[in-house]
Amino acid sequence: MKYEEYRNRNQFNKEELLGLAHGTLLEDAPETYKSRLPAPPMLMIDRVTSVTRNRNRGRIVAEKDVSVDDWFFQCHFLSDPVQPGCLGVDGVWQLVGFYIGWNGGLGAGRALGCGEVEFSGQIRPFDSVMRYEVDIVRYSELPASGSAIAIGNAVVFIDDEPIYEVKKAKVGLFKDIEYPDYPMRSEKSRGGRLE
Repeated sequence: MKYEEYRNRNQFNKEELLGLAHGTLLEDAPETYKSRLPAPPMLMIDRVTSVTRNRNRGRIVAEKDVSVDDWFFQCHFLSDPVQPGCLGVDGVWQLVGFYIGWNGGLGAGRALGCGEVEFSGQIRPFDSVMRYEVDIVRYSELPASGSAIAIGNAVVFIDDEPIYEVKKAKVGLFKDIEYPDYPMRSEKSRGGRLE
């Protein structure tokens, strides 16, 4: 897919999201486009059903199918399987990061935090579809550093029931932080504070 087409699309299927995770979706991405989704099993999205932008705001709706053999049901918890709530929050971060790259931000993505999380339900092995509705309340590009940041508020549903609320989920894309020579030791092989 050409970069211009990607930026103008408003829906993405699982194969396209996997292409973003593997860095193979875009034929002609800008050199500093390093945005990725995590690969399975950490990818918490099966499809983006809608993504829109309006100046420095936007909206994303996405879904993930629940399966009785999802990896987390095998260990969290034995005889009481439930999807870890943190994976739903990670899915929100994944979508905010996806939005930044789709909106033209360059660099590699990192979750930067969230203001508040509230769980009022759970996801079990025989539920069907998890849906994310994320309102991007702020998108900013920082020309001096080449970074971009977005903040979103989200509601996560299971089979149309709202069960999680995430406020002020913040993600940034940063240039020159990726570690492409993993697992070899290099200047990017150790973590620490992002400046």
